[in-house]
Amino acid sequence: MIVKQVAGIDVSQNELVVCLGSMSDTWVPDLYANKTFPNTNAGFKAFTGWVSKSTIDAVPVRYVMEATGVYHQKLAYFLNEAELEVTIVLPNKISNYARSLDTKTVTDKTASQAIAQFGLERKLDLWEKPQEVYNKIKHLTRERDQLVSERTMLKNQLHAELAQAYPYKKSLDRVRKRIALLDKQEKEIMAELRGIIASDPEVQKIVMILCSIPGIGMLTAATVLAETNGFELIRNKRQLTSYAGLDVKEKQSGTSIKGKPRISKKGNKYLRKALYLPALSAIRHEETFKNIFVRLVSRHGIKMKAAVAIQRKLLELMFTLFKTKTKFDRKILGKGILKEMVVLEELGGEHE
Repeated sequence: MIVKQVAGIDVSQNELVVCLGSMSDTWVPDLYANKTFPNTNAGFKAFTGWVSKSTIDAVPVRYVMEATGVYHQKLAYFLNEAELEVTIVLPNKISNYARSLDTKTVTDKTASQAIAQFGLERKLDLWEKPQEVYNKIKHLTRERDQLVSERTMLKNQLHAELAQAYPYKKSLDRVRKRIALLDKQEKEIMAELRGIIASDPEVQKIVMILCSIPGIGMLTAATVLAETNGFELIRNKRQLTSYAGLDVKEKQSGTSIKGKPRISKKGNKYLRKALYLPALSAIRHEETFKNIFVRLVSRHGIKMKAAVAIQRKLLELMFTLFKTKTKFDRKILGKGILKEMVVLEELGGEHE
């Protein structure tokens, strides 16, 4: 008797390579069909029609895919709107799993088979499409991040031009105009962001709660909420830090191999980036965080490593306040952090 059905999908820009698999009550996975479809709306309809004909109705089909940039998003929305079960998995989880299968040939077909088998063997969370307000905020915060990076590059270019013996005036003027344009666009983005937050009372309330944390401003709070879809499907702090790539990986075997602990960085880079400067601000202006930072630096002498520990603590604290709907309380914070000091001291790695 079949107890589980999965469609593993390897998504690329132009096509979907699909593998169908099932699990019987003997708990042995069976990968029985492969097919390729265009990554278009017409392809989506043909794909779901084929799956429907190739599976049994009594057991729901779970559609499992990797988070491949933006190419998977249209399919995920299409399946979600059709009220089908969807799971999106971080690529590193699939690649690590695929290596354990000892597959000698790596193709789109074998990738889809690995995804299907992963879906059959693991208990995976259902994906829910982001709330519209968080989707808009995510677009704006990512656009601003890209804009700031571009402006930094232009400012470096301007500095290099000015350092020359005979800088070319027209080139300098054009660079300055581009910087001025980016400044204007950043102001427009921030105004839109404030407007969106103000238009939703619930989101505005949450942002105010998160902004009560030392070092956390409106932009950081908005970024964290957008990148986690309002902490949707985040069950605990450990899962959250793993999603952000702030979890610790360590290589140790016997007495001869003992690698340096590092953060995995196998997660959402926008979360890590958004928390970097707030962590430095919290260290400067909040006594509890400052004490943790000093203690960690005195232990191993690496300031960046200690700053990463503060990033992680800030993210966990934001999650706690979101769940409890309470503002930052310095007394409660101090008691909680003292209990977790040992864990923080084991953190390693550098900021991306």
